[in-house]
Amino acid sequence: MDSVAFIFARGGSKGLPGKNIRPLAGKPLIAWAIDHARAVSRIRRVIVSTDAPDIAEVARAFGAEVPFLRPGELARDDSPEWFAWRHALNFLQQDEGKLPGAMVSVPVTAPLRLPEDIDNCLDRFAEGGADMVVTVTEAHRNPYFNMVKANPDGTVGLVIPPAAGVTRRQDAPAVFDLTTVAYIADPGFVLTRDGTFAGRVKAVQVPVERSIDIDTLLDFEIAELLMNKRISQT
Repeated sequence: MDSVAFIFARGGSKGLPGKNIRPLAGKPLIAWAIDHARAVSRIRRVIVSTDAPDIAEVARAFGAEVPFLRPGELARDDSPEWFAWRHALNFLQQDEGKLPGAMVSVPVTAPLRLPEDIDNCLDRFAEGGADMVVTVTEAHRNPYFNMVKANPDGTVGLVIPPAAGVTRRQDAPAVFDLTTVAYIADPGFVLTRDGTFAGRVKAVQVPVERSIDIDTLLDFEIAELLMNKRISQT
């Protein structure tokens, strides 16, 4: 399958300023995503979409293409990344005269993924029957058992009360957390629909230790601790 990977990395991060090029375990955070994408043999191009020249410079130094700078209106805090996906695909269509069979999004914020996680997502997409493939991990909380919501009378209750009582978490319906490890999408779906769950979605489960999503300094410090542990064991 013809696959092209995109890494979306805007310059303005309020939760952790400069996080996309902040050094993690010896190299910039974005470099981990670039390395993971380049390690997947089915991916023929790795393109970084950014509005920031400093991110573009680092991305090129680690082997990614940066053939355009993303327009500022697609890089604000409130800009849906879906629109940046469309912008990148429109560039590729103009550049190559066609769309790839699969668009692969490799988020910068999940540096603990392994290339095999991306490969597994491509395998699932190649099975057919899905507009998108997402990654998930076992949820830390379950709305049928230990997640509560506030009631109008000031009490709390389960988010989803089960028809029959559930006394053990293991007996509750299985639920999962979405992760940012990888996304595979049909380019035509991205260009014509308005979001992930507007179509048919399949999932690949990844271990929780590979699914951390960096948004804050605490997330970053945990990820670096785990990455350094992984490196020391190799």
